[in-house]
Formats: sequence, structure tokens, C-alpha cells
Amino acid sequence: MKEKTKISAIIELWKEDKKQYVKRSSYSAYILLIENHLLPIFGEKYGVVESDVQEFVLTKLKQGLSQKTIKDILIVLKMILKFGMKKDLIEYKDFDVRFPTERKKKKIEVLSKSDQKKIMNYVQENFTFKNLGIHICLSAGIRIGEICALTWKDIDTDTGIIHVQKTIQRIYIIENDDRHTELLLDSPKTKNSVRDIPMSRALLKMVKPIKKIVNDSFFVLTNDIKPTEPRTYRNFYKKLMKELNMPDIKFHSLRHSFATRCIESNCDYKTVSAILGHSNISTTLNLYVHPNMEQKKKCIDQMLKGLK
Repeated sequence: MKEKTKISAIIELWKEDKKQYVKRSSYSAYILLIENHLLPIFGEKYGVVESDVQEFVLTKLKQGLSQKTIKDILIVLKMILKFGMKKDLIEYKDFDVRFPTERKKKKIEVLSKSDQKKIMNYVQENFTFKNLGIHICLSAGIRIGEICALTWKDIDTDTGIIHVQKTIQRIYIIENDDRHTELLLDSPKTKNSVRDIPMSRALLKMVKPIKKIVNDSFFVLTNDIKPTEPRTYRNFYKKLMKELNMPDIKFHSLRHSFATRCIESNCDYKTVSAILGHSNISTTLNLYVHPNMEQKKKCIDQMLKGLK
């Protein structure tokens, strides 16, 4: 009779295999989900059935995890189980779990037009390299890891283009008994995130004279060979927003604000999606395209005109 294999043993084999094919940041994220969520529940089991997974989902929801995080964990679990099946270590039958209907639609946080103008004007009148980063995020929609990784070489004042080709993040490393974090400068996760973004006139006017005197290899936010990391820059942002009496919203809301202003200005969705570096246009549509009442009325009026 064939000896049964524990899920924990399959996980170890899967980790060794997966490590060869994915980016370090992705691998680190997988390991964190496994250690914190999968091993404690499924590690000692010899198989996984749908009812176990459904119970796991409901327990994690009660603990306060978001549906997105739980779905990410289930993706990793499925990868491990399919790997085990291919290696003939476990029987695997696909599971289909249910999530409670989310009654409230989460609204994305954005700055009002007046608050956005106020911040951008403040940066123009109170120039520092860190302040400049806030202006870049509001006028180009780049992510926190991307602004932290931006060097002066990536800003071309002749063509007026910002080349986004790197990101910085702190990843959690778990190797046997050794646990530590590392600051990782790497290419963005998807090929769409590597992109060229035109600078606004105001931004170009601000950076053109500086570009002539800075070292191309220095990072923009520090004007130094060493970068600042996202957590440090996030703290700087919070402090600045408090000083300016701005709403207490996340750093990522700068990106949301940029995208919302683009949609409000009737920019075409495909272009907005390309500037943001989304992997597909549906992400942009789901996040930012929400017709208001005036647009809905106009649509119905047009439909009725068509009937006449």
C-alpha cells in the first residue's frame, strides 16, 4: 500500500520547485501566506476536502481577513495541491468555496480637486526632494515602490518623460530558522508596470533646472546613492498631510486621485490604464469608472430618442 504524504512535506517540495521560477518578492509573499495560514491548518493533514476549505474561509473571515487575502491564500493552496497530484503524492479534487455576499461596495479614497491643487501648489512653493515625490505621484499616478526606486536617470527632461522600470519593497525572508527582512530593488511585477509617462508642464518646469545639477545615478527622493524605503516615505507623507490639514487617507490614494482626475477629464480608458500600468483595462474600469446620475439620465434619454 502506498504511503500517505503530509501536506507539510508536499509544501517543502513545492517551495524548492517554485523558487526556481518566480521573482524573490513573489516567493517571499507565498512563503508568508503558507507559514501564517496554510501550515497551521492543513500541514498535518494527508488530504484536503472542500468542507475543510469552506470552514477555513469562514474562520479567516471571522478573524478579519479580507476576501481578497483569503482568495490569494486559496490560490497558493491550489498550486500546492496540484503540484502534489502531479508528483503522485496526494489525491486532488478541485474545490469550489463560497464567500458571503459583500453588502457594501468599498469606495476608493480620493482627494478633492481643491485639496489636490493645494498639495501640488505647496510642493511648488516649498521644494524638497521628498515633497517632489508627492507631486510626481499626483501628476503621474505612480506607486509608492516606484517613486522610491526612481532615479534621476529615469527622468528625461529633454523628452519630458518619466521611465518607470523599477520598484522597491521590503520583503520578509523565511529560510529554515532564519527570519529577516530585506530591501529589494527589482523590476515591477508585471510587464505592463514598466512604462513611460509624460510629465505635466508644471512638473517639467520644476525638475528641468534641478536635472542639470544632480547626479543621474542618485535616487530622486533622497538625492543620494541610497534610496528611502516605502515605509519611511509613507510616514513622511502622513506627517505632511497632517501639517496641511488634509484628510487622513492612504498614500495609495494619491494614485487613485490621479486616475480619478483623468477619468473626470474624459481621458479614454485605455490610455489611463496604460499610464497606471494596469495589466488589463478591466482593472481600470472596475476601480475608476462609475457613472454619475447625470450620465445615467443622459444614457436613458439617448435610449428613448432611439425608440422615437
